Amino acid sequence: MILQRDKPVHVWGKATPGSTVIATFAAEERSTIVKPDASWDVYFSKQKANARPQSIIVLSGNEKIELSNILIGDIWICFGQSNMEFPMRKEMHFRQESSRSDQPLIRFYNPWFAGKYLFGKLFTDSVRERMNAQEFFQGQWQHCDSSTVKEMSAIGYYFAKEITAHENIPVGMINLSIGGAPIEAFISRETLASDHRFASKVQGDWLINDALPVWARQRGKENIGAGNDTDPSGPAHPFKPGFAYAAGIEPILGLPVSGMLWYQGESNSQELPRVQEYGELLRLLIADYRRRWHEPRMPFYWVQLSSIDTTHYQSRYWPEFRNEQRRLLSSVNDGGMAVCSDIGFKNDVHPTDKKTVGERLSRWALNKTYKRNILPSGPLPLKAKYKGGNIIITFQYTGNSLQTPDGQKVNGFSLDGITDVPAIIKNKTIIIPSQYRPEYIYYGWKPFSDANLYNSDMLPASTFKLKVQ
Repeated sequence: MILQRDKPVHVWGKATPGSTVIATFAAEERSTIVKPDASWDVYFSKQKANARPQSIIVLSGNEKIELSNILIGDIWICFGQSNMEFPMRKEMHFRQESSRSDQPLIRFYNPWFAGKYLFGKLFTDSVRERMNAQEFFQGQWQHCDSSTVKEMSAIGYYFAKEITAHENIPVGMINLSIGGAPIEAFISRETLASDHRFASKVQGDWLINDALPVWARQRGKENIGAGNDTDPSGPAHPFKPGFAYAAGIEPILGLPVSGMLWYQGESNSQELPRVQEYGELLRLLIADYRRRWHEPRMPFYWVQLSSIDTTHYQSRYWPEFRNEQRRLLSSVNDGGMAVCSDIGFKNDVHPTDKKTVGERLSRWALNKTYKRNILPSGPLPLKAKYKGGNIIITFQYTGNSLQTPDGQKVNGFSLDGITDVPAIIKNKTIIIPSQYRPEYIYYGWKPFSDANLYNSDMLPASTFKLKVQ
């Protein structure tokens, strides 16, 4: 496994109350008396990153546990729904990447969860038995090689590969993504209940709670039926508010980590009230995680929703959803957003190019977390001003210039969110001739976007709706 560098090493567990536990690590020994609730924990000195395998040995009575082959580096948690879960074996570059996937500095914890890939059908009894926070996730740390990488989050793999290539340190990826899970599942019930805006999300049976996404509740009913007589909050399920938090996040709060990677939103994007509240929900999640980890500046990087047509998918609100995600950048410190609307599939919510997504996430980390001189993002709008018969839009992260692929004409701008208007690149700005000052300027305002503005590193501009001054 990997343990987090530059943080005290925390080791904890359960044992017989009142007994003595002795633990050794890196030539240090710690002992403690087990508490009445059977818990114990010890801390070892922090270490710098290194790839020298070490062991933790824990003794209590006649029992001995040894954890071996431990490296010191950075741990990143990747979580969200199916596009983060999307495994390497399905990724479009897997065939050529497989021969390069023996990565000795990368380790990952990629647990299998109860009910994985079971859609549109009732859970079996064996799955139901594991539908609790203690048994839901099951797995172990693994080396990254051509065999183990097949089921790993493709985005997580490509992100880790970029970090190890630039920083030459061990990187551990913990993958807690759950296909289809709404954001409410990853926020603790306590946190939702204590926020007046979202307390209704944890009131009554979640399967019939109109404050939650319709799609997620329908999937829940398909898996577990329509009701539960024993729990007034409704039956356990990965999509239930707070469940993914309790099963995946809460058990590792004692583990220092470097940061978070988040790709989620499709399940919250199909109804306008869910779209309009998403930014505040994600802000709540980020603030809560940082508080619980006692890391007020813990890096949090997210993926903006990609592109998909409305013919076979309820994506009519995706432009507004992507804009909500973009607007978070102004209020989340130590955060970043990877744009991937240029690599969506017209009729598939799971585009297979995850290499590009992982690498774009890594740019934010390399720039903000690792302080590398690298453009973290494609163009992000700063201001739109009407002057002399033109709308002039300025951007952050233009690099040397704005451009389009192969010098094509600029697509994607409109004054009403519907009809494209001509736009001209002038150095690092966009000029749009207009006989009047519109209230807003829109860019990429289609579910399946043909917008094509990039910076000099060929990173795409984000969807936006911007007030014209």
